[in-house]
Amino acid sequence: MPAADIILTGARIHTLDPARPRATAVAIKDGTITAVGDTADVRDWNGPGTETVDLTGATLTPGLTDAHSHPVWGLELATGIDLSGVGDLAGLLAALSSAPRVDGWVLGYGLDHNAFEGRPLHHTLIQGALNGAHAYIRLYDGHSALLGESALELAGIDGPRTFDQRAEVVCDVEGRPTGHLIEHAAMDLVAPVLPRTPQAERRTQLIDLLSAMAATGLTSAHAMDLGGGALELLPAVEAEADLPLRLRLAPWCMPGASDDDLAELIALQRQRGRNWRVGGVKFFMDGTVEGGTAWLEQPDCHGQGADAFWPDPKAYSAAVRRLHEAGVPTATHAIGDAAVRHVLDTVESLGAGGPRHRIEHIETVPDDQIPRFARLGVVASMQPPHTAFTRADHTDEWSQRLGGERASRAWRCRDLRDAGAVLAIGSDWPIAHFDARQVLAMGRHPKGASRDAGLTGLMALEGMTTHAAHAAGEETVAGRVAVGHRADLTAFGLDPIESTPDELADAPIPLTITAGRIVHRA
Repeated sequence: MPAADIILTGARIHTLDPARPRATAVAIKDGTITAVGDTADVRDWNGPGTETVDLTGATLTPGLTDAHSHPVWGLELATGIDLSGVGDLAGLLAALSSAPRVDGWVLGYGLDHNAFEGRPLHHTLIQGALNGAHAYIRLYDGHSALLGESALELAGIDGPRTFDQRAEVVCDVEGRPTGHLIEHAAMDLVAPVLPRTPQAERRTQLIDLLSAMAATGLTSAHAMDLGGGALELLPAVEAEADLPLRLRLAPWCMPGASDDDLAELIALQRQRGRNWRVGGVKFFMDGTVEGGTAWLEQPDCHGQGADAFWPDPKAYSAAVRRLHEAGVPTATHAIGDAAVRHVLDTVESLGAGGPRHRIEHIETVPDDQIPRFARLGVVASMQPPHTAFTRADHTDEWSQRLGGERASRAWRCRDLRDAGAVLAIGSDWPIAHFDARQVLAMGRHPKGASRDAGLTGLMALEGMTTHAAHAAGEETVAGRVAVGHRADLTAFGLDPIESTPDELADAPIPLTITAGRIVHRA
């Protein structure tokens, strides 16, 4: 018998494997779990080159997966100052006034819509704090931004634009841009004039980011984009080092995609490295509630939200069918009730069999749609940290746009699980913090409008392990501590199932193992 690379002993192990739910020891060889049981079961794997790690007092689980993140593209999204802690306009002005200037720009991200205290977004609100600098401020949802007046001029944005998708350069009654850009196509107008980060610096940033993620227990992430030059950056990183996390990336399919575009997306599925691969395709069926672009069955309280992101929803369904027939799984951003219904209708029209499809976000959905997830085999992918952007008294922008009835159907994680659906959970970094412990804790104790929708400790853990593996079609090789499965493992300083959410949010992480390598050791 060959010697193991690593043997872990003394742990309380939640294997999530029905064949052997509990164990105390694991042996790892060449990135694969080779033995699970007690000390006697792993003894024969010990050899001269084996590293033995005593985890007495720790709880070991399958490695945690963030089921919705943007770790490569997010390096661009999270550029500048972090505005996520800003709560009002005065705080925003103070932050912008003291922000560092980068090539004459003030860059920021993570700004809550509620910071504007109900005012329409306009560049005049921030102009006094800029002192002549250009400004590009991303709102927390990642689907909208506010530009300063000089940034609009530099980007050549001087009036309304027409887009293939639902996007908007917001203008006043005289046709002058307010600085508010809604959806990616509008925001892309600014990209050519924004400061660029050198490739070598981005390589370092990515390793640092993934290492920080691993320190919270993450071993993999479903990256819901192929942005940030990922196909160039990831091979460049792996030429020098191993990625601390596995990455599964889903390129976007946008409205207007041609047959050649779909063929290219299919061909991209062959792209992979040692610890990353392209897997699936990402669609958008709508935008965000706060931006007025969530597709709703009835307009929001501002009279918006009546349209899909794809101007012709049938074209979306046809594109999904083309990929389905090629064996490519899809993930669709659908926040509003009409968007969720259309995606479920589309999957139902495909018939049984084929690749696995999933819906991302699902922020408000009526009772009649909940059972369809399990019946159709559609994975629900949701992000508990998003609930922190709402308030229990419904005075936040999200709740006020939807109105009381729809706001009461917020983030129905527990209802979906109770109905038998597969529920994968994640952070949506950099929209919310990547800390896996906080994702687990908020899954059990959501905030704001969804405060009564908490998962059990086991459900939350499954959402980042077995259910996340199922969402990626990897349940036979990932998500469990079992012989033959990937050696992706997370050690907690407490029991993540039995501890309270508050305890879990700050739990020590003694050890994280990805692909059989120790990538974090406290």
